[in-house]
Amino acid sequence: RPLSAEVDLFPMTHGSALFQRGETQVINVTTLGMPRMKQQLDTITPDEWRRYMHHYNFPPYSTGETGRVGMPKRREIGHGMLAERALIPVLPSESEFAYTLRVVSDIMASNGSTSMASVCGSSLSLMAAGVPIKAPVAGIAMGLVYDGGKYVTLTDILGAEDAFGDMDFKVAGTTDAVTALQLDTKIDGLPAEVLAQALHQAKVARLQILDVITATLPEPRAEVAAVAPKIINIEIPIDKIGEVIGPKGKVINTLQQETGADIAVDDDGVVGTVTIGAKDGRAVAEAKRRIEMILDPPTAEVGAVYQGKVVNTTKFGAFVSILPGRDGLLHISKMSPLNDGKRINAVEDVLSLGQAVEVKVDDIDPQGKVSLSLAGVEYPETNDDPREPRERRGRSDRNEAHGESTRPVPERSSERAPRAKSSFEDSFEQELASDLGDLGPGGPSLNDDNRPRRPRRR
Repeated sequence: RPLSAEVDLFPMTHGSALFQRGETQVINVTTLGMPRMKQQLDTITPDEWRRYMHHYNFPPYSTGETGRVGMPKRREIGHGMLAERALIPVLPSESEFAYTLRVVSDIMASNGSTSMASVCGSSLSLMAAGVPIKAPVAGIAMGLVYDGGKYVTLTDILGAEDAFGDMDFKVAGTTDAVTALQLDTKIDGLPAEVLAQALHQAKVARLQILDVITATLPEPRAEVAAVAPKIINIEIPIDKIGEVIGPKGKVINTLQQETGADIAVDDDGVVGTVTIGAKDGRAVAEAKRRIEMILDPPTAEVGAVYQGKVVNTTKFGAFVSILPGRDGLLHISKMSPLNDGKRINAVEDVLSLGQAVEVKVDDIDPQGKVSLSLAGVEYPETNDDPREPRERRGRSDRNEAHGESTRPVPERSSERAPRAKSSFEDSFEQELASDLGDLGPGGPSLNDDNRPRRPRRR
């Protein structure tokens, strides 16, 4: 049947193609996504994620019918999986091309082998999107008529030949290899030579289709579309992953907010991989530059002036980011010019998080801690020379200086007189007895020294 192909049907898609073979017509659209957009699988297969998805839609109008368009049915799912299997062997690895890939095949008209037409159109749309596939893939449907012990192999069967024939043999592959096969037969078996003849005819037809594909688009485009996200991978030492992420994700979240890029960090136990993606290539380049500066931070120079940003405030000062991965301390004592020279009680009164401030590097200690001051401000010089200790003077010297007389201070004896023991209760009872006299049997009895006698404890 006559063949035709076309690319770039839609200006705002990442890649699109139209493939037509006779009365079968398919539109394919490729969409590129970030790595985190991979599909998570929950099936009996060992695969947990799907990076390449091929969705096949067969609406009723493709065969001139009316009906409800809804969830894909078993036939559509099976045709999509066959086209997906045909293209997986030629897709680049995730390290070579970090995108998540989704291809949608919409059948516009159907009269035989729409699944193989989807394979042909998908190759074109992937190349148009800039996906570096190893080789284009084409597919063809072979048929068979059996009667009276005779076998006749058919190439590129129609819908009627599929319905009334005895075989539906789908073959997809490149110029050098077969990537997918599907065989349906209505007879008890096939001789090996008949199957070999069908494969030979399929190769001839496949090469003819590949000529049409390469004539339309000889090779994948060097760059993705302008509307597609830009994604790059950076390999980093595994011990540097913590510095890129930061405490509680502080560094990586700041990078994403300030650059607008989507950043993901992963590792395989040997090396770390940073994936950077954004719609704007400049955002990707800026995020890459900042990450490289975190991995190999520039050293601050004493006396240099930097345009910094406040990243943290404390009671004693503010930490200012002057370079990627390099913060310095602006002490609260050096912030008075921000308050007209007046004393500052709290750092938050003059500086806030995220505020830009021009600072100067005063000193860098051996541990690499940076001390900052406000740029363009002259601070009063402090005398760092140690003061001479003052001569201690006694009280007599001070009194003589004020014209006062001095008296000899009696020396204290090292031996202290013994203290008499007293009790508040005894003193009170003694005073009560001396004022009121003998209070009788219930009252306190006095000793010889006129002190009350305590009752014995029983």
